[in-house]
Amino acid sequence: MDFLEIEDLSIDLGEFKLVDVNLKVKKGDYLTIIGPTGSGKSILLETIAGFYKPEKGRIYLEGEDITDLPPEKRNMSIVYQDYVLFPHKTVFDNIAYGLKKKIKDKDKIREEITQITEVLNISHLLHRKPDTLSGGEQQRVALARALVVKPKLLLMDEPFSALDVKTKENLRKLVKKAIKEYETTVLHVTHDFDDVWSLANRVAVMKNGRILQEGEVNEIFYKPSINFVAEFVGTNVLEGEVIDKEDGLTKIKVGSLELLSVDDGDGVVRLSIRPEDIVISKHPIETSARNEFRCKVDRIKRMGNLVYLALSVDDIRLRCILTPNALYSLNIKEGDVVYAVIKATNVRIIS
Repeated sequence: MDFLEIEDLSIDLGEFKLVDVNLKVKKGDYLTIIGPTGSGKSILLETIAGFYKPEKGRIYLEGEDITDLPPEKRNMSIVYQDYVLFPHKTVFDNIAYGLKKKIKDKDKIREEITQITEVLNISHLLHRKPDTLSGGEQQRVALARALVVKPKLLLMDEPFSALDVKTKENLRKLVKKAIKEYETTVLHVTHDFDDVWSLANRVAVMKNGRILQEGEVNEIFYKPSINFVAEFVGTNVLEGEVIDKEDGLTKIKVGSLELLSVDDGDGVVRLSIRPEDIVISKHPIETSARNEFRCKVDRIKRMGNLVYLALSVDDIRLRCILTPNALYSLNIKEGDVVYAVIKATNVRIIS
């Protein structure tokens, strides 16, 4: 049996629900859970934590059925977006709160708090109150409080979403270090794909209370199993037909294009191409990539620190990503004709 096993978990809370959720998590996994708002991600975490009793299904942790155990008996910690710190207590006392229920030796408590605060770079804040801390510092205190009790399972519900980009980057590095040092298994709900790429080894995609696909990060992002997952993770999905195989490559006819893939396939297939794997040039370029074609730039949209280009080749539609600097240096405008280059390794046959 896996470290955490969830079998046919179902609960209906009206606006939110879980429907026959099955999930297996190995010890040491860092699983991120993604999906649209209202898909049941937070309810799944809180049901695992014991805040809700499922109407159907079982939860096993290290082979023990914990479905009916109260939250305090499950040896789990949960971290939320809004920190939930005691405003009248110091950082030291906030972190010590749960630890004092497990350890009575004051020297041991101080030793454990010293260790976790050094890992998370907040040892200089122990005398301070939460309202004197920045958002990033408060979240590190919340993480320290969650990890210092050495939970079997750490649950995190969008812990970085209220923080600025730079603080998120720094906190991810510290979390990665702390998780490694404490050998903690993590379930992390997020809307930020940077959390997935930076921290996770596995990812689950949810919609309407169901897990639609779960697997390694590259598998989900490069080989989504269904259209919704592909659309949600932002990959391009094309339908075509295998017409030939040559030199270990599969040739697929997609509309007016012929694309080469390293994957094997036969008949009608669906292809996945990540937007970041499409290289754009104003002129033909010499490259080892096996797929190059002319296309039109229909639309340019800036989102944060990235620029999304909507491309078309006859009736085929693709999205690609550039940095603002790349867009400026290439001097690409809407209506321009450009060359798209894609390696055969980045044209993935998904069905």
